Amino acid sequence: MTDPAKVRRHAERVRELVASVVRSQIKDPRLGMITITDARITADLRDATVFYTVLGDAAAQAGTAAALDSAKGMLRSTVGKALGLRHSPTLTFVLDDVQDQVKHIDDLLAAARNADAEVQRLAARAAYAGDAQPYRLEADDEDIDEAEDGDEAEAGDSDGARGGDRR
Repeated sequence: MTDPAKVRRHAERVRELVASVVRSQIKDPRLGMITITDARITADLRDATVFYTVLGDAAAQAGTAAALDSAKGMLRSTVGKALGLRHSPTLTFVLDDVQDQVKHIDDLLAAARNADAEVQRLAARAAYAGDAQPYRLEADDEDIDEAEDGDEAEAGDSDGARGGDRR
């Protein structure tokens, strides 16, 4: 079983190596403005996935994907020599769609802000469904106490009106 810290170190090293080789040694004109964002390697150190982003439209992305695919052998041999492993890991390049996800999240946040603003606008015009003050105040308590005292006296009279013993 491979140490997870060792796997992370190798993945970081793969990312650095691929980025430096792409920047300095690949002279393919199809290669666009590329950034190597991440690399992940399997626990057995046989397969590595390299994530990249490309500045530009779909044509630039397709051209960069083709350039990376054609340079895959050189990149794999460079990574294998630098890592000093028994087997050079196979490289798989995946377009990282971070910008699309960021745009989607920004759109969701803007929609949430608009919904919050609408709720605030509706709340500003809202009125109470019942009394403006639903709780009893001290002055009301005194009136209620007096009313309850009167009710108790009447209740006492009604018991006396029944009269008689119930056995």
